[in-house]
Amino acid sequence: MKLQRTLIFSLLYILILLPHATISLRILNQCDRKTLPDRKSLRTDQFTVLINGYSELRISLLINIAGVYAASPIVAAVVVIWGNPLTSAKTLDSLSSNFSLIYSSGAPVTVHRQKSKSLNSRFLPRRWIKTRGVLICDDDVEVDPKSFEFAFRVWQVNQDRLIGLFGRSHGLDLRRKEWIYTVDQDRYSIVLTKFMMLDVEYLYLYSCGGGDDDYSELRGVVDNMHNCEDILMNFVVADASGRGPILVGAERVRDWGDARNEVMMGRREKEVDVGLSSVKRGLGEHRKRRGECLREFHKILDRMPLRYSYGKVVNSISEQGLCEKRGKLVPCDKQIF
Repeated sequence: MKLQRTLIFSLLYILILLPHATISLRILNQCDRKTLPDRKSLRTDQFTVLINGYSELRISLLINIAGVYAASPIVAAVVVIWGNPLTSAKTLDSLSSNFSLIYSSGAPVTVHRQKSKSLNSRFLPRRWIKTRGVLICDDDVEVDPKSFEFAFRVWQVNQDRLIGLFGRSHGLDLRRKEWIYTVDQDRYSIVLTKFMMLDVEYLYLYSCGGGDDDYSELRGVVDNMHNCEDILMNFVVADASGRGPILVGAERVRDWGDARNEVMMGRREKEVDVGLSSVKRGLGEHRKRRGECLREFHKILDRMPLRYSYGKVVNSISEQGLCEKRGKLVPCDKQIF
């Protein structure tokens, strides 16, 4: 009887820990440098697009967005990282077939089902990424080609930094003496994964660590909160580079995931109601949870690596202002270069 109880408890222990052990083993395998391309072989004249897919309600929108990226000559590949474990294989096979039929020319568009629903999976290093530049984006943000191509050019001369279109900020609540998540009109320290361009090396650093930096405990916060993977990536990059992100201007951007936008009659209503920051879920609650992430990350790291950035890099303006840099006046939209 005692032996039976021991066997039962051992079996239960294995069943409880097996999913976590499987995930850890998978991450270890993907962190093996020998399985990843040599950095010197990666292309710098093109970038890879990783679109986070989850809601089947957005598939028609996703197909359009993927097509715009695939048509650009500086995009090497478009991969939809599908994170909804409840989506049937039939649905994803149909999506893959649609991509093959509709976008037979241009960059290849493929679908990759995630083996884990963890938000950390967005930043796993991938052996099939053949470019140094990677664009992480959502399936509900439409960006015109001229804008994302300009963002890539900005990244090419600032490869140690994150490039984005959507800025947020951390701040210090002096009354409560705690970090908060906010939107500041004058500065920013965070760019969102709605559109985030980065060096492929940061995928490895986020998921696998490097040197004395191990972000496993911080990734655990992301899993527990089911939020804040974008904030953590900003922590990782700022911690490594000592610099803040760069916000770029865009000619045409439509964020269908932001329910504060004016909704077109009929066809998009359901598509906008599935985002983490939906108004129906409460913007205040969303910011509160992300503030909790900031505080947890700071507590675990015992430092605040986020750095503030100011202004926005724009492609062209009709009347150019002048800004001071190193004692000289230069066009404001050129000073980043």
